[in-house]
Amino acid sequence: MSTTVEAVRPERVRSWTRRTGPGVAVAGAGAAAAMVINGWVPALSALTMAVLLGVLVGGALPESAADGLQWATRKFLRVGVVLLGLQLSVGEVLRLGPGMLAVVLVTVLAGFAGTLVLGRLVGVPKGLALMVATGFSICGASAIVAMDSVARSRKEDVATGVTLVTIYGSAAIVVVPFLGTHVFGLSRESLGMWAGLSVHEVAQVVAAASPAGAAAVGTAVIVKLTRVVLLAPMVAGMGLVERRGGVHAEGKRPPVVPLFVVGFLVMLALRSAGVVPGPVLAGAKDVSTVLLAAAMFGLGSAVRVKELVRTGRRGLVLGALSTLLVGTVALTALTLIPR
Repeated sequence: MSTTVEAVRPERVRSWTRRTGPGVAVAGAGAAAAMVINGWVPALSALTMAVLLGVLVGGALPESAADGLQWATRKFLRVGVVLLGLQLSVGEVLRLGPGMLAVVLVTVLAGFAGTLVLGRLVGVPKGLALMVATGFSICGASAIVAMDSVARSRKEDVATGVTLVTIYGSAAIVVVPFLGTHVFGLSRESLGMWAGLSVHEVAQVVAAASPAGAAAVGTAVIVKLTRVVLLAPMVAGMGLVERRGGVHAEGKRPPVVPLFVVGFLVMLALRSAGVVPGPVLAGAKDVSTVLLAAAMFGLGSAVRVKELVRTGRRGLVLGALSTLLVGTVALTALTLIPR
């Protein structure tokens, strides 16, 4: 009996490798290409480049890569999001002070809820409105795909959301420092805070705050990562909503709190406790980026451009309105809430 079991296990491993290996390798290659581009142009984050590369080459990939790409999208995403929890400690968040924490909370909640309302007014699909609300109010592409794990939107809605994050986040790199300095007269510190509150991807935040100096960049990144911390409760909350709404098409209820969200919180606790060595933190950040980029490439490869074009115009309008909403709420909260 034991001999039979021992013989079956290696065969299962070989079968799994044959079925998923090609797609996982393609996802890895896509992630590597995205990171090379990010090295050339740091303002273009590896995650958004990965999904765009996936969209571009998806139609040309062999059918044998499909299973592996789906596997990479699901599994790599979850591990990558878990490792994101090591990028910030509770102490760093608390050092912002209660006033600034209130500003972050107001910006995220108002941006999220307001974008959902705007999506209804613009007439975009509910799934796309949710993806835009998540990406623009919390933390860009990684938040979008994390939210999709409980909301199960169409692949086209997810990819469109990531594309809009790229477009409007890239525009913010120029617009935010110009408006902050020449129109609103913000101090360097306030400009960093505004960039951290209103720009979508971490790389874009760094680029937007850099004209104000290194101190402003540091402030912007901490504020931005504080928004990332809110990813866990937002995804958990949507999981509860989806469970009450019934089963998904595949006949399963989404989890109340996805396991990877629990893992994210555990990593946040470990970082806060100071038990993770510095070299491990640096390595985990790189591994998280690679895994998330591979997941994004897999996501993009499943998208068909015709579907993107079909909803593109209204999506662009929603992205513009959401950008204005988040930026306005953030600036207003910075002005009115004592820090």
